[in-house]
Amino acid sequence: MGATIITTEDLREFKLELLDDIKELLQNQNGHPTKKWLKSNEVRNLLGISPGTLQNLRINGTIPYTKVGGVLYYDYSEIMGVLEKNRVPNKF
Repeated sequence: MGATIITTEDLREFKLELLDDIKELLQNQNGHPTKKWLKSNEVRNLLGISPGTLQNLRINGTIPYTKVGGVLYYDYSEIMGVLEKNRVPNKF
C-alpha cells in the first residue's frame, strides 16, 4: 500500500473548489444569484424558460441584454425589474 503525497498546491486547489461549491449552494438557497451579470443559461434556469423563449424576449425588447464578444449577458436587477413591472395582481 503506497503513500499518497498531498502538496500545498493540492490543498489550495481543493479549497478553491470547496469555496465554489459553497457559493453555489448559498446561491441556490437564497433563490437568486450573487452575480450582477448572468449568462443566457443562468437566465433560462432562473426563469424556467426555453432558449427560444429567451430569444423571443430579447427580440421583442422585453429583457435587456449586453453582448460582448458573442456572449450575451443580462443584468440580474433588470430581469427582476421586468418581473415586477409585469406583475399581475390577485383578483381576490
